[in-house]
Amino acid sequence: VLDAGAYGSSMGSQYNSRPRPAEVLVTGRRAALARRRETFADLIRHEL
Repeated sequence: VLDAGAYGSSMGSQYNSRPRPAEVLVTGRRAALARRRETFADLIRHEL
């Protein structure tokens, strides 16, 4: 996917225990990590 606009994390889900991917902001030839990739540990952190 080249770009997703504003729909990146706002439309994401963790359906079937799929961790969310990382988010990267790109401007010209520069890229910056906006949000790291989720791990399985992140998914279960708040489970009882």
